[in-house]
Amino acid sequence: MTLRFRVALATAAAAALTGGLLAATAGQASALAKGDFADFNNDGYADVAYSAGNAYVNGREGAGQIVVQYGSANGLTTTTKRQTFSQDSAGVAGTAEKHDGFGWSSAIGDFNADGYDDLAVGASRETLGTDVTAGVVHLFFGSPTGLKGGAALVDPAPSSHDAWGQALAAGDFDGDGRDDLAVGSDHAKTWIFKGGTTSSTTFAGRSTVSPPIHSGTVDGRPLGALTIHAGDVTGDQRDDLVIDGFDANNDGWNANYYFQGSATGLTGSYQQLTSGIMTGIADINGDTYGDIVTGIEWDSSGTPDSSDGGKVVVRYGSPSGPQGSQTVSQNSGNVPGGSEAGDAFGGEVSLGDINNDGMADLAIGAWGENLTNSSGTSIANSGSVTVLYGSASGLNTSTGMQFFQQDTTGVPSVGEKDDNFGSEVKLADVTGDGQADLTIGSIGENDFNGAMTVLKAANGRIGVTGAVLFGPSAVGVSTTGYPVYGGNAAN
Repeated sequence: MTLRFRVALATAAAAALTGGLLAATAGQASALAKGDFADFNNDGYADVAYSAGNAYVNGREGAGQIVVQYGSANGLTTTTKRQTFSQDSAGVAGTAEKHDGFGWSSAIGDFNADGYDDLAVGASRETLGTDVTAGVVHLFFGSPTGLKGGAALVDPAPSSHDAWGQALAAGDFDGDGRDDLAVGSDHAKTWIFKGGTTSSTTFAGRSTVSPPIHSGTVDGRPLGALTIHAGDVTGDQRDDLVIDGFDANNDGWNANYYFQGSATGLTGSYQQLTSGIMTGIADINGDTYGDIVTGIEWDSSGTPDSSDGGKVVVRYGSPSGPQGSQTVSQNSGNVPGGSEAGDAFGGEVSLGDINNDGMADLAIGAWGENLTNSSGTSIANSGSVTVLYGSASGLNTSTGMQFFQQDTTGVPSVGEKDDNFGSEVKLADVTGDGQADLTIGSIGENDFNGAMTVLKAANGRIGVTGAVLFGPSAVGVSTTGYPVYGGNAAN
């Protein structure tokens, strides 16, 4: 069985990463263009949550943390509100233990329908009793003062699989106004918990969907749902779901499967989409239907849908689901950079409306991009981020695109080998001015301490004025070992 794993990170960060999703339920173009973002205290400013899934907690290697930073009129600064959670935090169920991986997976949704966004956080390697790597999901509930709680959502079928919570997504799949939670494990079956829960984690109901993907483990790595993403592709105010895994019908190559929402929840039938792990859903062309963007970072080597340097594929939404497609690489139009083997263009994607025109724009991470410094020296895997803007005809690859590396004037720090700038990207309006700002993860920064860079939007473009970089120490994360802060953003 050939399984094409994503090899984006060094061994210090051996965990599957999740990409972007759209958890909005409104059918208007403006709402669908905003992409996925959180407002945990309902103050009108988007908040972001970034993982440090490999962090030491009270001396326990790889126990993991997640860092929540709250937006403000000035964006994310060293003085704005922050919360850093582990399984040793007050109010969080359980205890931080070695290699739990708390924080690697997370999802945003208003599960109790109180107007405050909540956060689901996975610890997929948690051991429960004698069940090794059973996994658990923690729920944090929004409030006027920020996130509270940490009630545990335990696997309802622990004997049938492990790695519970390795993939998470939130969306209103039945259109009842309450966000539902999708939970993946190392099994082909994904569990759907119907919204309406309280801090006791008693959900209104549950169901499952099962794409044809491999279950179990291979070479010690969990299979099942590697990433899952939600968004309204058909414009019916019900979210749909995309599940990524290794195709059980095609020699184990990676594939994505689309399940459509309905009045009774997700339908059992599916449509197979392209390969690729990183996915985002938002309305790029302003037609009121969410479009599915899939990042395919792999080079050409017989892998389905791949090309040297990586690419992204857009499947445009319609009343009947995903339709025609657009493919973009660094060789498309005037897209900066040029496709080169190992760039990993499409290794991360995020959608949001930067210029507030009602059409979603796209940030694309290329964590393997080499940087050529002022002396002409090539620096391997320094990384880059490309921003493409939406239009009525789709992603604009002719004009307006932006390109950022750590040697870009105004971007904090400098590009170094294996920084992996762009290993995560997240578009969210943290300043509340109607323009999506860009946060960027660099998991390799300072020998895999990791970092998160904030670039604010201004005049309908991503700018560098007031740019700031957060390292682990600034957000309450230990630099012991390889915390890889910035590895994953909640979506």
